[in-house]
Amino acid sequence: MTRVLFLCVHNSARSQMAEAFLKRIGGDRFEVESAGLEPGKLNPFVVRAMAETGIDISGNGTKSVFDLHAAGRKFDVVVTVCSKDAAERCPIFPGRVERHHWPFDDPSSMKGSDGEIMAGLRRVRDGIEAAVREFAAGR
Repeated sequence: MTRVLFLCVHNSARSQMAEAFLKRIGGDRFEVESAGLEPGKLNPFVVRAMAETGIDISGNGTKSVFDLHAAGRKFDVVVTVCSKDAAERCPIFPGRVERHHWPFDDPSSMKGSDGEIMAGLRRVRDGIEAAVREFAAGR
């Protein structure tokens, strides 16, 4: 089983979506987690966007990458999903692992009406799902 960790800054949106999609798409071929450099609160717009796909992440908590490291967690693949603008802040999990960077816009920076924010989130969500599908298919 391939152990995969998805990382973003707050573990409140992008990494949560990637984790949920790989759990759904990859089945029992992957052990999947997500974490962040500065764990925050789960983004309610992300919860809604994921619910549209039939995935309920409303009960998910956010995790610190440093806690996973301190617990001695090991991963085969680490994927950072932070935006290009935040790339320098995206955490890198230490150790000898296969690393990928999938730059996606930060949902917490999306502004506008509810509909505009949800439209932006759907674009990010759908991009993450496509990247996860491609990743899983290549394994």
